[in-house]
Amino acid sequence: MKINQRLFDHYGIDTGKDLALEIKCPRPFDTVLIDKNGSCYACECQAWLPQSIGNLKIKKLGEILGSQTHRALQDSIKDGTYRYCNNHQCAWLLDAKNPPDWPTQVPETRVRFLRLAIDDSCNLQCPSCRKHMIFHKQGNTFTQRTRLADRINDWLRGCDHDVNVHIGSDGDPFASHVYRHFMEHTPDRPNISYSILTNALLFRDFHDRAPHVTHGLRELGVSIDGATKETYERLRLGGRWEKIVNNLEFIRGLKQTLDFRFVMQFVVQKHNYHEMEAIVELARLYGADKIWLNRITDWQTFDNFQEHDVVSVTHPEHAEFQKAFEKIKTNDNFVEYATLE
Repeated sequence: MKINQRLFDHYGIDTGKDLALEIKCPRPFDTVLIDKNGSCYACECQAWLPQSIGNLKIKKLGEILGSQTHRALQDSIKDGTYRYCNNHQCAWLLDAKNPPDWPTQVPETRVRFLRLAIDDSCNLQCPSCRKHMIFHKQGNTFTQRTRLADRINDWLRGCDHDVNVHIGSDGDPFASHVYRHFMEHTPDRPNISYSILTNALLFRDFHDRAPHVTHGLRELGVSIDGATKETYERLRLGGRWEKIVNNLEFIRGLKQTLDFRFVMQFVVQKHNYHEMEAIVELARLYGADKIWLNRITDWQTFDNFQEHDVVSVTHPEHAEFQKAFEKIKTNDNFVEYATLE
């Protein structure tokens, strides 16, 4: 397999390493992520396994699955080296609670999780994510991305096994016209379930546009980086606290009817780490099943990223962050914080 060494160097991945793990991560066998350029990855995050296994603009998804590159990445799990994996960022490799649950035998090679990151359109302009508003409703980019959506739906129509489709790893599924197009045209079949990651501001207004998606919802993730009006509106530019609270109340009620798993996401940074305890309580209040507290990632949107990364031991407020962090550590698995340790 010919790898893109520059990608691995960019993420600080030593491709000559041998982690000597007996456990077999199932992700390169059962998961494919597709990005906005049509590149496909055998993991749930391309930063964790950055080598593309093929491009959907060039080949059909069925042709990409099982390709030589795909098999080579799987082999790096079979032999236990994990040489292409980012053991510095992968939440599963960093989290000692999860890897023991992985199989020690090679998992079945069949895609059961399809993660879509095909459009970055969003109704928010969060400083940690983007420098300006991104929204595609027409033109070349919109056309190319709806074609990706159609190609994915073509594969789903012929899929005869259970598969979960995750929508929204980059933009907001309900603000994006590309994702709306996908959800309105995705096949209504009992073997297809869905998980959605959203900022939730438009969830109540648009959740019923594709009722089979809502009724097939397995997990709903809501990203929210503040537990108070001041912090939320500072970090989620374009959002209103009153509207997110209204939608959280709606989600709590809908969860009781449709019985999906409700997860909240919180990106820990300089201006909100003091609200980690409060966001955990907020998640409990609105009936979440779990909350992920994630270390901020450098998406090249800050000129001074280091000033925002309080998890770094060199940050002047790291000691204060640690005090706040100790307060939210639990043993009940409600709070996940692997990337903060």
